Amino acid sequence: MKTQDMNRDWITTAETLSRALPYMQRYSGAIVVIKLGGHAMGSDEGMASFARDVVLMQQVGANPVIVHGGGPMINAMLERLDIKSDFVNGKRVTDAPTMEVVEMVLSGLVNKRIVQAIGAQGGRAVGLSGKDANLVTCTQTDPALGFVGTPSVVDPSILQDLFQSNTIPVIAPLGAGHDGETFNINGDTAAGAIAGALNADRLLLLTDVAGVKNGEGEVLTELTAAQIRALTADGTIAGGMIPKTETALNAIENGVRAVVILDGRVPNACLLELFTDHGAGSLIRD
Repeated sequence: MKTQDMNRDWITTAETLSRALPYMQRYSGAIVVIKLGGHAMGSDEGMASFARDVVLMQQVGANPVIVHGGGPMINAMLERLDIKSDFVNGKRVTDAPTMEVVEMVLSGLVNKRIVQAIGAQGGRAVGLSGKDANLVTCTQTDPALGFVGTPSVVDPSILQDLFQSNTIPVIAPLGAGHDGETFNINGDTAAGAIAGALNADRLLLLTDVAGVKNGEGEVLTELTAAQIRALTADGTIAGGMIPKTETALNAIENGVRAVVILDGRVPNACLLELFTDHGAGSLIRD
């Protein structure tokens, strides 16, 4: 009986690999930028599952790049240190003491946790921030928000070097200003800017929702840039989905072939999107 079970498992695995092979071949050498946030960062199990997916992507020939957030961890550390935050129009003001905590948490705690998780799954990863090797240079987004930056120049040469050495870049969304100051960057914005500079084949925005939905609450599996604009204009796309779709549109305009907004809580979400017929979430292209 055990032999029969093993044979059946082998047949199932072989069939799965056979179906996935054309997609693996398609993504061989492709650059896939992944914005990691939400559920996948919230548990050791979710982090391990994500790390396995990323390592497998690299093993079949893709070049994954991870850009991560860390808002809940930043909030927890600010509370622990009793650093009070001010808000303007619902957005946190990042003053100098807050910026110190942001950099410590993103470049230290969160970044190294992801690097370690990838290493535990047999991968090779290096943690960076946008300040390293002039990766991301920023301008100040709004003086009222303090040290919050918008990418103005992205130099991806360090990432190309890491691809050549089969190393997965893990990037904290920080950037340097023209006068040497440090800026905090929205994680989705940073991922989109880096994906554009790399002319990435895919930008995967992992979220805590299934994707872009229509007025009836159904996930729209494929969308054009024009449809995104129309759905935003009529109010169907609203709230927190607006900045994600804006990131998608900007990335496409800057050379990314397609952007996918998908639910990071789904096991193997990245693999389902890249290596299956049905994909996952909402795929957006020009």
